[in-house]
Amino acid sequence: MTVHLVGAGPGAPSLLTAAALDALATADVVVYDRPSLDEVVALAPPTARRIRVGLGRSRGERALPQGEVNALLIDLGRRHEHVVRLKSGDPFVASRGGEEAAALLDAGVAVRITPGVTSALAAPAAAGIPLMLRQLSVTLTIVDGNDDPEHGTPPDWAKLAALGGTLVILIGRGRIRRIAAALMAGGLAPDTPIAAISAGTRDDQQVLRGTLAALPAPLPPPVTFVVGAVAALDLTADPLPVEVVHAHP
Repeated sequence: MTVHLVGAGPGAPSLLTAAALDALATADVVVYDRPSLDEVVALAPPTARRIRVGLGRSRGERALPQGEVNALLIDLGRRHEHVVRLKSGDPFVASRGGEEAAALLDAGVAVRITPGVTSALAAPAAAGIPLMLRQLSVTLTIVDGNDDPEHGTPPDWAKLAALGGTLVILIGRGRIRRIAAALMAGGLAPDTPIAAISAGTRDDQQVLRGTLAALPAPLPPPVTFVVGAVAALDLTADPLPVEVVHAHP
């Protein structure tokens, strides 16, 4: 009996890994968070039980607290041969998969991790933004933008501003104005480019660009933010606006 923590990728079913498809094909139960994963959940056998534990489209719906999700996974893992816990992106990137894995192991339930493509990397790529480009940025920092102390230690935006390079912010849609102000207070210039990517890699993907002082208009969730010089680029359409030095043969 095993609980498979499976990365569902950034949204497009075509970006699922072969290992994720294999896990879904043998699932007795699939536990997932949001209706946005419905296309992926549909790849499980028709006989598999589906359990949604996150928020849906209807107002007033209640998401299960993390402790209850952990308890549910433990119970299912003790009663079923193959339980798939679908996590958006990668199970261990801003998705609490680590907490769930620790709770399952503490309860004596076997866990198998299937990595996925995190939106922190996939959404910028789909928007034509190279997160690391030698001429502009050779460092990359990924941050969980949820600064509620109940969710852990809040990010130190002043220190992150001082790092330079490219900053990718996940789960920061409702706090982006406060985050931008904190980054500017930490030393980033007001004209530092920022890109907002909604539904990255999906058919309804939207991309807006602005600066820390003039933020892009709000977009529907999920939104991935990219901060730094590369956020102004769109290599899906435009030529590279910096000189690239090619190595001699």
